[in-house]
Amino acid sequence: MRLVPRSLAGQLIAVLLIALVLSQIATILIFADERRFALRAANREEVLGRTAVLVRLLEEAPTELHPRLLATASSPRLEFALGDTAAVRRPPANGVERRLATRLSELIGDARQTRIHLLRPDRWSLRNWQEHWGRNGRYRDDDSHGHDDDDDHHRPHWRGSKPIYLLASVPLPDGSWLNARTALPPPPRSWAWFPLLSMGLMALAILVIVILSLRRITRPLRALSGAAERLGRGESLPPLAETGPEEIRRTTMAFNAMQQRLTRFVRDRTRMLAAIGHDLRTPITSLRLRAEFIEDEEIRQKILETLEEMSRMTEAAISLAQEEATGEATRRIDLVALIGSLVDDISDQGKDVVFKNSEEEARKLPYSCRPTALKRVLSNLIENALRYANHARVSLDLGVEVLSIHVEDDGPGIPEDKLEQVFEPFVRLEESRSQETGGIGLGLAIARSIARAHGGDLTLENRQEGGLRASLTLPREPSHER
Repeated sequence: MRLVPRSLAGQLIAVLLIALVLSQIATILIFADERRFALRAANREEVLGRTAVLVRLLEEAPTELHPRLLATASSPRLEFALGDTAAVRRPPANGVERRLATRLSELIGDARQTRIHLLRPDRWSLRNWQEHWGRNGRYRDDDSHGHDDDDDHHRPHWRGSKPIYLLASVPLPDGSWLNARTALPPPPRSWAWFPLLSMGLMALAILVIVILSLRRITRPLRALSGAAERLGRGESLPPLAETGPEEIRRTTMAFNAMQQRLTRFVRDRTRMLAAIGHDLRTPITSLRLRAEFIEDEEIRQKILETLEEMSRMTEAAISLAQEEATGEATRRIDLVALIGSLVDDISDQGKDVVFKNSEEEARKLPYSCRPTALKRVLSNLIENALRYANHARVSLDLGVEVLSIHVEDDGPGIPEDKLEQVFEPFVRLEESRSQETGGIGLGLAIARSIARAHGGDLTLENRQEGGLRASLTLPREPSHER
């Protein structure tokens, strides 16, 4: 199966859906990243707020209540302790720590010099609490390393599943320090189901809108494609409806104008040839009557034969013009049955002609054509084979894009440099076949004209084993017609 759609609608829908999915995935990743940082900032704000509230309570409450206040305010992830010295020995070293220290001072309500220290995830863990935190609440940071970068500008340092560790030291009026230690857990990584649902609904809405829009656009394109195919096969068509976008309407208008010009050209040429043929009938008849009064029998007979040949040429020319005008209506018939019935009719006349059909799927082959015209082509090819070889073999080959009807014989063939010349009107190669050819050289010209009017072609080739092969190729019908 082809993964890439072949139709215009399918390709546009696929491109739009791919673009939508990629953009939505990028949006989800961006918002998920922002969500993690927002939650981390909220956790920091909560820690700073609880620290500020505890500072105000310690300043207002009696000293004997301080242990109970510390125990009440502490939690497994946030622990407070009072000490004589600050756990954070140095002032804030970078922009993040300074902002957090300033924020803590604002929450307390004065301008005291608070200290904040952030630890890299790879420098500390919860198992090191007792190692880094002394019994009196002093933090020994001689072997710790604070990061020097602003995590708002270097966020990859704070991504992953490891927590961020924060130490805070706040001076109290009695000279002691309130030390806080906490591990800010990273937000859980989870799919944002709401954006996914939104993406699905958006994709569905876009798909519906695109399908409706493309149907409006491609409907006239399909009609134009089908009309061009039928026009190429010689069918008479009514003008197409000029609908759709401006570009498609202009294309349809150009197609309708082209069809009108072609129809008018063929009609005018047919009318002209019919008029010439009609005008020639009168002088030919007049000459034939006058020839009867010629006393010399030999001269009279030669003149009558010449006039008869002129009459046949006139009628054949009119017949050729009528065939090219494609007056017969197109019908859907069984092509195998048409070939078989024609071969049977000729065989019933005592002629040696057979139809070899080895294609299993071609036992019944529906096909849209002008049956009478197509039958005339095959009849002409079979009669030529019988005239020059006394037998004919007809076969049908089905290809992917074309089907071919072959008529073969074992006759003398045609010189290679004359294979195309025989399709010209009034050309007879009597020296290459037989002296008793008959006809006036229009049979193959009419046959090729009919074949090309069906969108196909008629070719001749000499067989390696001897004889001639005439091949009538016709286009396979499009899949939407089969």
